[in-house]
Amino acid sequence: MSVVGVIPPVKKHLKGLNEIHSRRNLCYNFTRLLLIPLLFFFMSLAFLSVASASDDQEQPYISDPNLEVEQVFRGLHLPTTMAFIGPDDILVLEKNSGTVERITNGHKLLKPLLDEDVSYSDERGMLGIAVELNQTNNSNPYVFLYYTKSATNGEKARNQLWRYELVSDSKLQNPKLLLSTPATGKSFHVGGKLLIGPDHNIYATVGDQTKYKATQAQNIKNGAFPDTTSGIIRITLDGQAPPNHILGKIYPLNLYYAYGIRNSFGIDFDPITGKLWDTEDGPEFGDEINLVEPGFNSGWSRVQGIWKPDKIGNYDLSIGNMKLNPDNLVDFEGKGKYSRPEFTWKIPACVSAIKFLNSDKYGEQYKDDVFVGTTVGRLYHFDMNENRTGFSLHNDLNDKIADTNSGDELDQILFGSKFGGIADMQVGPYDGLLYIVTIEGAIYKIVPR
Repeated sequence: MSVVGVIPPVKKHLKGLNEIHSRRNLCYNFTRLLLIPLLFFFMSLAFLSVASASDDQEQPYISDPNLEVEQVFRGLHLPTTMAFIGPDDILVLEKNSGTVERITNGHKLLKPLLDEDVSYSDERGMLGIAVELNQTNNSNPYVFLYYTKSATNGEKARNQLWRYELVSDSKLQNPKLLLSTPATGKSFHVGGKLLIGPDHNIYATVGDQTKYKATQAQNIKNGAFPDTTSGIIRITLDGQAPPNHILGKIYPLNLYYAYGIRNSFGIDFDPITGKLWDTEDGPEFGDEINLVEPGFNSGWSRVQGIWKPDKIGNYDLSIGNMKLNPDNLVDFEGKGKYSRPEFTWKIPACVSAIKFLNSDKYGEQYKDDVFVGTTVGRLYHFDMNENRTGFSLHNDLNDKIADTNSGDELDQILFGSKFGGIADMQVGPYDGLLYIVTIEGAIYKIVPR
């Protein structure tokens, strides 16, 4: 393990420091005007200018006395996601620098495997990674990256999905562009989470890019044709549409696995059922956890959580404004299906990563359960119900709604806290432990005592 003390202040990583403090307070005060996941990328800047590894720093806490948190590495600049390429061998992305860093046995290589020129304003940057064996050349694994390509030659910046090969175990080469989202001047709601599915296709979350009520993928019946935004996109490892088109045959509708999504930083497959789940971030309300069946319609921009969105900054969360069965949604000739969230927060939780623990390293009581992280440092644990279509909840949470952020209501699902800001979680394929990346620049793992 390696610990870095004071992280030197770098201008590129301290952009907008004063604004960050106010945005973090917005989340705790639950008065977000645009998007709580701004914290996902900005909160850490406040920490990078201080001695982030000092002795008096708050340490992550796990409620189970049989488990504890162990630091794997500290000293990254705004890490977003990670992926394993071997035992104690991790690739991790740095949002603003546009680099793919490698950490082996707790030590970071001096030079990154890749250094891309990315646009890093707001939620843009180096955002998503996934690794898969190359069936045509097993010596060069595929590394998939989702990032915001900087503007060039008058072109606006745009979010793109690229495939690289890990050559000679040391460089990312042979880039191939697989997907490019529409160019936009907007820098929010860009998603970016990548995942290789059990079908060996690649899944990517793409937010609405703040094009509010613009396309049919946002449930606007007279809106523009879907354009890869506001959904979970599924493509082959070569960037093609899978043969079993879910919503339609016309490009890019044939790429959609799900739609009606405002923004998402977390997807994972249930290791038992093979079903996809996601986390989604609402505006000032309605963060969600969803079971994502093929053709799933999450309801945005007609419904978020179980409430009807109104004007930005002015929301009615009363019983009278609940939309339990919205009837004004786009269904693409009956192929799209809306369903309510399996869990939602009335007050923002700032949800980010979701991960199934396909391991018994913490005991049978946690095996194949769901863990959900937030950008305010909380880690939630959910027991699955018998048929694994939802969660086993009790008392005040029996209605699948967290009405407050109080400990009394959330005690039954709160598993850990004080992580700072959870950006990503992965289960180690070689040790079965849960690894957590924080936007403060650390990687932790939860271990048995």
